[in-house]
Amino acid sequence: MLRQALLAVSRSERAERVVSSSPLTRGVVKRYVADDIGAVVTELSDRGLLVTVDHLGEDVTDRAQAEGAVQAYLALLDRLPSGADVSVKLTALGLRLNEQLALDNAASICEAVADRGITLTLDAEEHDTVDALLSIHSTLRKEHPDVGVVIQAYLRDAAERCRKLESARVRLCKGAYSAPEALAFTSPKEIDRSFAKCMKILMNGTGYPMIATHDPRLVEIASALAVLAGRDATGFEYQMLYGVRPEEQERLASLGAQVRVYVPYGSDWYPYLMRRLAERPANLAFFARSLLTRT
Repeated sequence: MLRQALLAVSRSERAERVVSSSPLTRGVVKRYVADDIGAVVTELSDRGLLVTVDHLGEDVTDRAQAEGAVQAYLALLDRLPSGADVSVKLTALGLRLNEQLALDNAASICEAVADRGITLTLDAEEHDTVDALLSIHSTLRKEHPDVGVVIQAYLRDAAERCRKLESARVRLCKGAYSAPEALAFTSPKEIDRSFAKCMKILMNGTGYPMIATHDPRLVEIASALAVLAGRDATGFEYQMLYGVRPEEQERLASLGAQVRVYVPYGSDWYPYLMRRLAERPANLAFFARSLLTRT
């Protein structure tokens, strides 16, 4: 119930005004959202971690905003090292305005990253965007075979989607959005089972699995599945969020695993932050302390 409540708050303009206007939120925002993206990327790289960077912003309302999102990503590329990744939400590129517009904008970014040794991953969003997401991903792969896509394990058709994508770069995550019960698992146990099933499919495929979880048990299962599938450390990667379990990120990297940190930046942080709290409600206590503690 707390997760659903937080997801509802993430869509509340009134709540956003209250939270965003408080000077006391800066501490918690800075924990999860990069303030200086160049400095954060350099710091993580120096610690032996890979990065994927997300310029925050979604559900743009006109073409000018969508073009602004494209330009923000193009400007970002000069600040990223080879081997980095960018995470792109198609709604930020105009998906809810026109699917062709989003495809064209995503293709522009794909072309720009291709010569820089940087990859692009199409990020997951609300359940009603999944069909368009996968359609655009399929089209882009014809000219940009390394473009990745996200599958959310909380959706009931996740395993079927993974089977169709077993040769692609796929980021598997639990999911940070809501969906009707007919389309989505609701209990943590069901979501975990779906996640493990999807991991097995991806590990046994010919693509590149990107296992996005902070769950220690699922991390262990991923490691075991990789060994069983004959994958070495270069054959898959773990992905974790900026500000969440940094010690575990470094521990895995020190063991030789590839670990990529998802780093969001930009002023449109409110929906992202609320979804992070919904994913891991224990973070709500930290957030409350940040709001109530004056320095």
